[in-house]
Parts: sequence; C-alpha cells; structure tokens
Amino acid sequence: MSLAEKRSLATRASVSDKDRRGADAEPPPERNRLRWSFVALALTIVLCGAIRWRLRDMPLERDEGEYAYAGQLLLQAIPPYQIAYNMKLPGTYAAYAVIMAVFGQTAGGIRIGLLFANALTILLVYGVGRQIFGELAGAVAGVSYGILSIGPGVNGFAAHATHFVVLGAMAGLWLLCRGIARPSSRTLFLAGLFMGLAFLMKQPGAAFGIFGGLYLLRAQDWSKDHCRGAVRQTAWYIAGAVLPYGLTCLALWRAGVFAKFWFWTVDYALQYGSNAGHAALYFLNNVPQIIHSAIALWLLASVGLTAFFWNPRVRPRAEFLGGLFLFSGLAVSAGFYFRFHYFILLLPALSFSIGIAVSSATAWAEKPAGLLPYFPVSIFVLCCISALLQQEYFFFRADPISASRQVYPADPFPEAAAVSLYIEQHTSPADSIAVLGSEPQIFFYSRRHAATGYLYSYSLMEEQKYAPTMQREEISEIEARRPVYIVFASDWMILPHSDRTFLRWADQYLKQNYELIGVMRERDGLQLRATGKTVGEHEYSNGSLFVFRRIAS
Repeated sequence: MSLAEKRSLATRASVSDKDRRGADAEPPPERNRLRWSFVALALTIVLCGAIRWRLRDMPLERDEGEYAYAGQLLLQAIPPYQIAYNMKLPGTYAAYAVIMAVFGQTAGGIRIGLLFANALTILLVYGVGRQIFGELAGAVAGVSYGILSIGPGVNGFAAHATHFVVLGAMAGLWLLCRGIARPSSRTLFLAGLFMGLAFLMKQPGAAFGIFGGLYLLRAQDWSKDHCRGAVRQTAWYIAGAVLPYGLTCLALWRAGVFAKFWFWTVDYALQYGSNAGHAALYFLNNVPQIIHSAIALWLLASVGLTAFFWNPRVRPRAEFLGGLFLFSGLAVSAGFYFRFHYFILLLPALSFSIGIAVSSATAWAEKPAGLLPYFPVSIFVLCCISALLQQEYFFFRADPISASRQVYPADPFPEAAAVSLYIEQHTSPADSIAVLGSEPQIFFYSRRHAATGYLYSYSLMEEQKYAPTMQREEISEIEARRPVYIVFASDWMILPHSDRTFLRWADQYLKQNYELIGVMRERDGLQLRATGKTVGEHEYSNGSLFVFRRIAS
C-alpha cells in the first residue's frame, strides 16, 4: 500500500460530514439522517433495557456468581486471589464491585449495572461504525449489536465478562479512530488505556488491543519527515494499553497476593488453554445454536461480507472489518472451548457487517427513483423483528425462574439461591461454608466466606499437571476451617484420566463429619427436602444440591 493510500485510509476514519456522506453514498439532508439514527438507537436501548429490566431477577449463573462473590470481597477490602481463586484477570471483579456499590448486592442490582453497560456499548458500536463506515452503517450496527447482545443464544442476558471486554474495546476503537483522523497523543493514550481495561476484564480482550495497535501502525505516516511523530503516537497507545495491567500487578504485589495471582492467571491459565481435545465438539454443538437463535441477522451479516466485491465505496475499509473479524475470532477461540457467551466478542464485527450490507444495498437502491431506497432498511427491520420473535417467550413472557430453566435446564441456579437463603438463616456471618462443585453464587447469596479458595471443581478434575496439588490444597483448607455447611453440587466434569483423590476424600470426610439434612432438586420445587437416606445410599443426580451440616463434636 502506497503512502497516499495509507493517508487516504486514515482520512476515511474522520467523522466529517463529507466522509459520512461519501461512505455510504448517503443523500442529504444529513441532519435528517442523523435524527433517524438517534431515534433508532434510542428505541433499541429502551427495548433492550426493558427486557433486561424484566429479567433482572433471574438467578445468577455460576460465572456471575464468581464475579459477584469476588466483587463482594473487594467491597469488604479483601483483595482478589487471597481467599478466592480463579484464572480470570480481576477487571470484572472490580466492575462488579462498582456496580454493586451503586445498585446493591443482589442479582437485580448486577443486571441493572449490565443494562447501563450494554446501552453504552450500543452507542460506542454506533460511534465506531459511523466513523469507519458512515452514518447509516453505524446506526444499523448499533441496533444490531443491541438485539444480538441480549439474546439467549449467546447468554447475553447474563453479566459475563465478555460484555465488559467489548465495552472497553469499543471505547478504545472509538478513540483510536478519532486519534488517527486528528492525530493526538492524548487521544491515542486513552484509546490504549481502554484497550488495556478490556484485557483486564478477561485475557481474550488482548486480541482487541493487538488489533488496535496494528490498525494504528497501518494508518501512520512512516515517511522520513513524519516517522518520529508516528513512533511517538504509537508509543503513547502502547503505554496506555499496558498501564492497567501494570498498576494491577503493583496493587496485588502490595496486597501480598501477587504469587497467587500469577499462578492462577498465567501458569494455570496456560494449562487450561492448552486442553483443546474437545474443541471440535464444542464448536459443532454450540455454533449452529448461536446462529439459529438470530439466523436472519447472521444471514444479513454474510451479505455484508460480500459487499466489498460489489460496492467499491466500502472496499477501502475491508482491512478494518477483516482484521476485526480475525482478532475477534481469535478472542472467541481462546482455549478452544467455544462457549456461548464467548461469541459476544464477535458481535461488534458481525454488527458492522450488517451495517455494511444495509448501507451498501441502500446506496445501490438509491439510483432508481421511488421507494426502493427504503427497501434495505425495511428488510433490516424485519430481520430484527424476526430475531426477537424467535425468542418471544424468553424476552416477553417468561418469568425470571422460567427463563433460567429454559436456558439452563440442567443447572441448579434457582436452587442455589434457595439453598443460600437457608444457609444465611442458619449461620452467623463469622461461619464459613464450602461448596464441593461449581456454584460459587452460593457464597455471594448467603454472604458467607468460602472455607476454600477453590470456587470451581473443574480445575481439580482436569487432566493437567497442577490438579493433584490443587486437590491437596483444597482438602487441607477445608479440614483446617471446618465449614458449618457443605453443599455438594453434582455438576462435576470428570474426564477419563482425572485424578479422583479428592472425590474419595470427600466421600469419607462427609460420612465421618457431616449429616445430610436435605436435597434440593428442580422436580421438588425450591424447598429443601429431607431424603431419609445416608450419604452412601444417595445417588448424586445431575442438577441437584445436597446440603450437609457439620455434626457437633
């Protein structure tokens, strides 16, 4: 690419009226088009907000439970990784702490925080799309992101870390485009800072920061006369990107938990990410469901990818969208688990592609006279309505418990909330509890500290070199702290070569020190049912919670 072409590409990122008219060959009046964009975005934010508000009291799922418990500990001035371990970076823990400080330590408060974060992300997707692809494409992208990001196909109703990654990444991209169009070291530093925050929310966020850096390098003028300025601006972006992680490392070192932080977020995370044996199974099982949940919008996005072949006006922006798709795909593929909520990271690129499809088709349809120019937008509106109607029961009719049952039929999330209430009522704040399994939301709901820092059983049963050490550590922590209640959550993922030492210990430890006081299953309703059986006689069926009380000694 020649220097002139590079400068031209950077100039196209400008938000000037001339560029917005040229990107999609949009006719005047520009003010009228802008007004309709704001109306569409406002309606989308209100609709998505209303759905999120209606479902705000859905029981937390287990990832939300982890973030909520860690955020709750932060509000108690207990640093991450001190008494709660996980491989995720602590940005989302801090985000939850801020949300709960404002809206309260409840499931509803967390979802209200997500409502505002999602609304801001919609506006940022619009802002990035407007700068790169034009007014109409930006508005369509913002609306598309709102509809796609709330769908059960990507678990969009839950406050997953991926929502906060996208929020930081879109803020970074928006600032990056402005910093390229009107060179500003301060703006590029802030762009890097938000990219760094995206990474701090969850490790796959690094992909967006790398994409932003490469896009900046591509758009810079590296001629002899401007090379020094280009190096300086790139350095400011990099400085902003590394600052959040650097400050986090310093803060955790001062808190005395850096060794734990490094082990869990680097050493163990690398082991977790290397277990790619079931990648094809996850991909083939999950991706068709995700596409089918909003198939009309996915088809429209595929049309957008072809627009670079038949619309020369958008061809110069092919590098941006292609690069964003590539790095978003890398973020989704981290660890090769392809879980539903990972695909939230792909939604901005998908939304931009939808925006290109509609704006390019509109530019082509404007050549004849009549109502034809409105046809592409009408098709887009019908696609959005189709996506909403596909999940009509979930969005508009299901109560929070029923909505949880629909999306997580085999997971005891409503039961976890009910068990937590029982534990809270029968313990004091000084008592500790343990969950053998992977339902950390029980600690959050009951407002009781965990007797062990291991919030999930997955790491214990994985075929990785740290598993035996982890099992021994959890055993020693539980035996030392003697929790008043132990909840056995029957959601263990046991692989063929898993070390079963912990399971054998748990069976003996519970028999000798605890009594089974009840079981909570979906078929029994949200009540703790006595079973009349001993531990050894009971069958640990999936989706059940078994509550044990310590025998007085």
